[in-house]
Amino acid sequence: MADRNGGSFYSIGLLSWKSLIALLSLALTVFVLSWSLLLNSGRYQFIDQNLFPHLKHYNPLLIDHDQQASLKVFMYDLPSEFHFELLDWKPDGYTPWPDIRSEVPEYAGGLNLQHSVAYWLTLDLLASEFDNAGGRYAIRVHNSSEADVIFIPFFSSICFNRFSRLNAHQKTNKNKQLQKKLVTYVTGQPEWKRSGGIDHVIAAHHPNSLLDARMQLWPAMFILSDFGRYPPTIANINKDVIAPYKHIIKSYVNDSSGFDSRPILLFFQGAIYRKDGGFVRQEIFYLLQKEKDVHFAFGSVKKQGIPSATKGMQSSKFCLNIAGDTPSSNRLFDAIASHCVPVIISDDIELPFEDVIDYSEFCIFVRTSDALKEKFLINFIRRIGRDEWTRKWEKLKEVEPFFEYQYPSEKGDAVQMIWRSVAKKVPVIKRRLHASRRFSRFGKPVRKASFPLPRNLLS
Repeated sequence: MADRNGGSFYSIGLLSWKSLIALLSLALTVFVLSWSLLLNSGRYQFIDQNLFPHLKHYNPLLIDHDQQASLKVFMYDLPSEFHFELLDWKPDGYTPWPDIRSEVPEYAGGLNLQHSVAYWLTLDLLASEFDNAGGRYAIRVHNSSEADVIFIPFFSSICFNRFSRLNAHQKTNKNKQLQKKLVTYVTGQPEWKRSGGIDHVIAAHHPNSLLDARMQLWPAMFILSDFGRYPPTIANINKDVIAPYKHIIKSYVNDSSGFDSRPILLFFQGAIYRKDGGFVRQEIFYLLQKEKDVHFAFGSVKKQGIPSATKGMQSSKFCLNIAGDTPSSNRLFDAIASHCVPVIISDDIELPFEDVIDYSEFCIFVRTSDALKEKFLINFIRRIGRDEWTRKWEKLKEVEPFFEYQYPSEKGDAVQMIWRSVAKKVPVIKRRLHASRRFSRFGKPVRKASFPLPRNLLS
């Protein structure tokens, strides 16, 4: 009898404990769900994100395009010789700027377009004064004390492309002359003297642009295509912004192609023999030249090169993007516009907006050391089946707008994504500026409010 009672009490106790644990688990679940719903409702915020707009988490596929512009940009009224005059525009009157509401000066065509970043950013700032369309990330202000950053509207890439050659009667080419004048102008401004330049932004997208002035303007934030021709003390991912090239090939509108309707397996057309790290191109050419479903040929913009490349990329499943003189090239963005899955062979490449865009979802990455192995690359590509290719092809069409330059700029395009990248660096800039003022009451600080002088400039 005692054993039965003891067993009964044990069973009741065990049941009670199980019930208690179940109730506690249920209560914890309800608590977590309630707080999650409450926080997501936006009624309660531990941090006022209106005060700290740059702390907002961004997913480019979920960007709130109706938000108010959060980046305030002061743009120098540089004389027109530094920007639109380089495009053969002539000023009319006292303003250095064209009236873009009536006419927008055209950028130079051909390969010049791929490095036209400064042009699109300048147009966007000018348009921000009269166009209040939703999705704008940056707005121009005319009081530099209100600005988050100071923009230097120098069209450095077209300046290099057009004016870097030395004519017979010249001692110095126009590209060098303008850079020298730019440094004198900018470093003489109170905005530069106040910050040491670290809150300034300048586009130098062509690898050879701003070649002389970069050594004087290095504290500023550079907008670049890659870091291939910069020492890390002058340009790096912590300080600067990587921007996409403007694709030369036209976008593949209404693309209804598929895996079976693209007969070329692997496509490359461009310069094969390159200096520096570009030797990889010719080595891969030798490895692939006998493969029947691979197009690997020399090509340029001359002699119908662009229409030929357009047709080839739109007929190919995969497009090679191999390092040339520098880690990046426009070929990646031509492939994206053609919905041809990029195969990237460039170990040192930096990619635009990679903090929010996962390139592995629509690109294939191959290490250079592997690509140079006999049969490795072609066998690797052949093993990628229809399903995986189709997923990447669909993703290419989804991300394509983030790499599009246009005027007027549209929601989530390349221009707005660049401004977003600039804005994300503003908190670090402001922290450095605020820290530099700690001992300002005692007079001139021992160290300027800028980055330490690069060691390579001290030697």
